[in-house]
Amino acid sequence: MKFDNRTLVLMAAAIVINIVVGQIVAWLKLPLFIDSIGTVLVGILAGPIAGAIVGTLACLIWGLILDPVAAAFFPVALVIGATAGILARYGWFSSLWKTVVSGAIIAVISTIVSIPIIVYMFGGVTGSGTDFATAYLLAMGTQLIQSVAISNLVQNLADKIITAVIAWLIATRLPRNFTTGLPFFAYTKA
Repeated sequence: MKFDNRTLVLMAAAIVINIVVGQIVAWLKLPLFIDSIGTVLVGILAGPIAGAIVGTLACLIWGLILDPVAAAFFPVALVIGATAGILARYGWFSSLWKTVVSGAIIAVISTIVSIPIIVYMFGGVTGSGTDFATAYLLAMGTQLIQSVAISNLVQNLADKIITAVIAWLIATRLPRNFTTGLPFFAYTKA
C-alpha cells in the first residue's frame, strides 16, 4: 500500500503524539496509558495498515530513545491500530456511542495480546500504573495470569475508551480540506 504525503505527515505526527503523551503518563505513573491516541486516529482516518504501522513504529522508537519497556509492546500497538482501522471501516467511529463501544472492543483485544507479554517477559510487573492492582490481586491469592488479566482489562477499558473518544473528537474536528481524500474518513463522519 502506498501512502500519500498527507497520510505520511499524519502518521509522523501521530507517532510523536503517542510517544510524548505516553512518556508524560509514564513519568506521572498514572493508572492509564493514553499512548495510543495517534494510533487510533490514524486507524480512523487512514485505515488498519496505516494504524498498525504507526502503533508499531511509535513503540519501537519510544523503546529505543526513552523507555525500553515500550518496545516490547509493539504487538499490542499493532493490534490497536489495525482494530481501530477495521472498526472505522465498518462505521464504528461514526457516533459517540459507537466510538465508546469501539474503545471497549479495542480494550479487550489489546488485553488479550498484552497478557503474555506482561506475564512471560516481565513477570507481571512492567513499572506501569497497573502494577499496584496486579500486586493487590496477587496478595489476595489470585494467580499471576488472572491478576494481570483482570488489572489490565479494567485499566484498558477506561484507557482505550478515553483514547478512542479523544481520537474520534480530533478526527471529526480536523479541517475538511485535510481529511477529504483520506481513505477511511468517509466512514467516520459524525
